[in-house]
Amino acid sequence: MKKLFIIPALALAVAFASCGGESKKATTSENTAPTEETAPVETVPGIENEAISNTISLEGNDQMKFSKDLFRVKAGEPVELNFKNAGEMPKEAMGHNVVILTPGTDLATFGGEAAGAAADEYIPKSSASSIIAHTKLLGPGETDKISFTLEKGVYSFICSFPGHFGIMQGKIVAE
Repeated sequence: MKKLFIIPALALAVAFASCGGESKKATTSENTAPTEETAPVETVPGIENEAISNTISLEGNDQMKFSKDLFRVKAGEPVELNFKNAGEMPKEAMGHNVVILTPGTDLATFGGEAAGAAADEYIPKSSASSIIAHTKLLGPGETDKISFTLEKGVYSFICSFPGHFGIMQGKIVAE
């Protein structure tokens, strides 16, 4: 007698669960899809507080941090980036560089490829199309200067030394 009661109750519970779940999924999908398509390309919090300057000074340290993580430059004009490794640890353990990437580059994928490019100072040839410019890999006290020009957009920059890109990253907004 109990079996006869359990089977219809179970079937009813499954029917309610499946009907309710499908309805929510359809509603959620319909509500979020247009939002994603109409969202602005990218807004960068705090950019309004940055002065426009096409001369960038940046340092990296032994705590795996850049001295600054947001810059605002004038699009279409040369940008000069001066980079210094302000740390004291050896280059083999705590080398730093700056790699400016094209908009939309997946940082985790790029960082993974960079980790396997020790022979090329962690600049992966397989991702060359994602790289706008990069400094040399620097040891303690070393400096490097690079010049590049950016079109209007938001560009990520990272240190591509293995494991650093997760913390050592920032943005350059070209207006």
